[in-house]
Amino acid sequence: MAFTQEQIDKLNIQFKGIPPAEIISWAVKQAKRAVVTTNFRPYEVAILHAVVSVKHDIPVIWCDTGYNTPNTYKHAEELTTNLGLNIDLYVPKQTSAYRDALLGIPQINDPRHAQFTDQVKLEPFRRAMVAHQPDVWFTNLRKGQTALRDSLNILNLGKDGVLKVSPFYHWNDVQLDAYLEERNLPNEHNYFDPTKVLENRECGLHT
Repeated sequence: MAFTQEQIDKLNIQFKGIPPAEIISWAVKQAKRAVVTTNFRPYEVAILHAVVSVKHDIPVIWCDTGYNTPNTYKHAEELTTNLGLNIDLYVPKQTSAYRDALLGIPQINDPRHAQFTDQVKLEPFRRAMVAHQPDVWFTNLRKGQTALRDSLNILNLGKDGVLKVSPFYHWNDVQLDAYLEERNLPNEHNYFDPTKVLENRECGLHT
């Protein structure tokens, strides 16, 4: 794909208010190697359901930090089975026991928190991107989540040329709740991300 920023800007205007399924269908047609990433946080079921409804065999990259709640792991298992997800799991190179002994979970103001974040999230993600070499990356970023995400849009062209597609970017929780209820999809709010801690803080994956 070879989109200019001007083309991306025009498409973002055109796609605002368009159903996510139509945005996903358009993006899949542009792609040679599309992927969707997930961490099974609240409302992730929406992007997973929407994407696999268009492309059932799309690789679903899950970078598991190893610090998810039991509810999140059960939720992940349920969605993997019920949606038939093609999961490709990436985990840190260090075990959580090894990390607990030497590093623990540093507070966000601790200089070692950057090292921790790289170990449990960023390095596995980089490994996944190298393995899959995607040209389209579906994600569930939404406006209002963080200051950085407020500056993004439905389509975002990365420096690496990967087109990041967030079909639900302009949706709020009420709209997503209705989406899930209409389709009888489960949600799970008992979620913990040790790299973010604060809900409105970026972990570095999307910067």
